Amino acid sequence: MVVNYGRIQALHGISLKVAEGELVTLLGANGAGKTTTMRALSGLLPLTKGRILFEGRDITKLKAHERVIGGLIQAPEGRGVFPGMTVQENLDMGCYGRGFTKKAEYSSTLDWVFELFPRLSERRKQVGGTLSGGEQQMLAIGRSLMARPRLLLLDEPSMGLAPMVIQQIFRIISEINQQGTTVLLVEQNAQQALARSDRAYILETGEVTKTGTGGELLTDSAVKSAYLGVG
Repeated sequence: MVVNYGRIQALHGISLKVAEGELVTLLGANGAGKTTTMRALSGLLPLTKGRILFEGRDITKLKAHERVIGGLIQAPEGRGVFPGMTVQENLDMGCYGRGFTKKAEYSSTLDWVFELFPRLSERRKQVGGTLSGGEQQMLAIGRSLMARPRLLLLDEPSMGLAPMVIQQIFRIISEINQQGTTVLLVEQNAQQALARSDRAYILETGEVTKTGTGGELLTDSAVKSAYLGVG
């Protein structure tokens, strides 16, 4: 993928692969191009060059909402909850394009989200803007899960959260993946992300500079020095 902002090239021909059932992390510092990558995959930014294949289908020219209907769902950086709507209403917004054919299917999906995030169940009538930062992140992920994604894009889910909440969020991400949802995770918290990833890519100034399993990159001296504060 190549993505330009005007004359500035933000992504320099990167190539990523996420296999069904994997949890893959895209790791990099601020300005590396992580969010640009996610926005391009979601259809929010056009590619200057290259193509995007999803389940063997070329979706490069599909609009963002068409990708959502196809099962490619993003929980964006910054959470983006609807502050004046209740938790329940926010979750219902995630059903857009899902096309539930039976009420029981909707109910079972909602029950699944509440099982993952019991705090959301407790606060289902509370408006989103009054939730804590961690609760809003849970709501953003839960809203994405209401669409039953085949590929879930998570952009900086731990940003701005307290350490104990970060641990909880990452445990839930692992559980979501173990239950069968494929995940592409953008993160700066290298320790937590790599420890849970099948594979990972290191992105620097719009280029993939290193790739490997989560375990391999956790023990890589350059990665430890740059992202783990070791060495």
